[in-house]
Amino acid sequence: MTGERGFRFGEHTADVLIEAWAPSLEALFEEMAKAMFEVMTDTSKVEPRQKVEVSVCGFDLENLLYRWLEELLYYHDSQNLVFSKFSVKRIYERGEGEEKEVCLEGEAWGEPFDREKHEPRTVVKAVTYAQMKIWRDGNLWRATTVLDI
Repeated sequence: MTGERGFRFGEHTADVLIEAWAPSLEALFEEMAKAMFEVMTDTSKVEPRQKVEVSVCGFDLENLLYRWLEELLYYHDSQNLVFSKFSVKRIYERGEGEEKEVCLEGEAWGEPFDREKHEPRTVVKAVTYAQMKIWRDGNLWRATTVLDI
């Protein structure tokens, strides 16, 4: 794995395994989102013309990643948007004890999918918890998850 941040696709029998790494949790979540949309199309051809704001919470980091990716997939499915630029402004904890949760505030930029402009690749049906893991590895954060295609 080269570079300070990035992603790659791993071996999986029927679905798509994503592995990502970055120096911060925020950048890691951005890389995971970029990888998911790279499965769907060539993100280098997606212009960041339309912004959506995303605010989600989860009971732990894995659940937060699931909800972040699912929310972006919702915009794709409901509004036909594809994204190429992501900014996770902050990941923070709120509440205490049983009520404690991890939250994210972020943005994604993209445009409506256009077959004339965007290469149709693989349809992502859902984000899964299969092989989902987030961990610290020296000075990098790493994550894996499987996308249902």
